Amino acid sequence: MGTEHVTDVAVRRHVLTTDRAFAEVMDGILAGISQPVIDHVFRDLAAAASWADFTAIVQGAQGSAGLMRFLSLELDNALTLDPQSGDQAGHQLVRLIAGNPVTMGQMTRHVSDAGSYAPVTILIESLPDGGTRIAYDSVASAIAGYHSDPASDVARQLDAEVLDLLRAAAGISASGN
Repeated sequence: MGTEHVTDVAVRRHVLTTDRAFAEVMDGILAGISQPVIDHVFRDLAAAASWADFTAIVQGAQGSAGLMRFLSLELDNALTLDPQSGDQAGHQLVRLIAGNPVTMGQMTRHVSDAGSYAPVTILIESLPDGGTRIAYDSVASAIAGYHSDPASDVARQLDAEVLDLLRAAAGISASGN
């Protein structure tokens, strides 16, 4: 017989808004996230004979922000088609799913549910005024309720790296100015 348990998870969402164009922001984000052929990376990781080999493969595949892109979902086609006219509204919305298997392993060793939040999701949206909005949910906030200092330490470092990349892409200083 099984059981079900419900846990409320409070998540801190960082929203960055910039007057930079969508393409410029995307380029800035992708400059820090590698775009390997992910199937090849996962094949190599599965064949790793040791943790040192696994780590070396990840380090060779990650971008300058320590992340690699696992998936990019272009949501704009489904969301911007005007149901009345069938015309595209010119809205762009992309969900990037990026991560680092070593980082994920370091967190899930302590809190297996951290695997629900890593890899991370970054949502990038074009705004009607020509600017861009970026949304990111903090992993540290999502796993805070599990009260694991080791997992939270890794999550805070991950959040800092992701937010540094997003702020740079948006032209926003770390203080939010």
